[in-house]
Amino acid sequence: MIEAFQQGLDIHAATAAKVYNVYLEEVTSDMRRNAKMVNFGIIYGISAFGLSERLNIPRKEAAAIIENYFQKYPGIKTYMDDSIELAKEKGYVETIMGRRRYLRDINSSNHTVRGFAERNAINAPIQGSAADMIKIAMINIHNDFKTQNLKSKMLLQVHDELVFDVWHEEMDVVKHIVSHRMKTAMPTMKVPMEIGLGTGHNWLEAH
Repeated sequence: MIEAFQQGLDIHAATAAKVYNVYLEEVTSDMRRNAKMVNFGIIYGISAFGLSERLNIPRKEAAAIIENYFQKYPGIKTYMDDSIELAKEKGYVETIMGRRRYLRDINSSNHTVRGFAERNAINAPIQGSAADMIKIAMINIHNDFKTQNLKSKMLLQVHDELVFDVWHEEMDVVKHIVSHRMKTAMPTMKVPMEIGLGTGHNWLEAH
């Protein structure tokens, strides 16, 4: 999966090719759609039943997709299992930057409550690290704007997007700063960070 990102491939199509054991050019839109659902759902502990409901496919087919997924990407299953075990041992999980999420119900005798905590043990380091990444980028962008005495302003964060009010004459320098800081917030990452830049008179136009 890291190789797919490094090669700039469509990650969902690349996943589908692995899961369905076909060449990349043979991946259909349905195969890609199914793989995309697994890619996003797996970190939330999606089950065969849940996948079958979302994709409107038989549960047996959904189970086979998940099984093939873990066979092709065993490191993901290892990460999931290790995250749960670490949480049970320490009572918390950490982001890449060391920020902790405490999970008081991780050893609960209640299966439903424990299952929720286990899903958080898997998901929190991923979502939390993404949150850390954009916050680091925001701090660096703010410092660059201040150092270069720019008039442009960083207005707000919306999930994984940043919205700016940019002076026209500063457009090029702001684009360079934002692009550089977003891509290099965590320079030790093995996977290159892809970003998109859009401009317009309002947020809708920028999209």
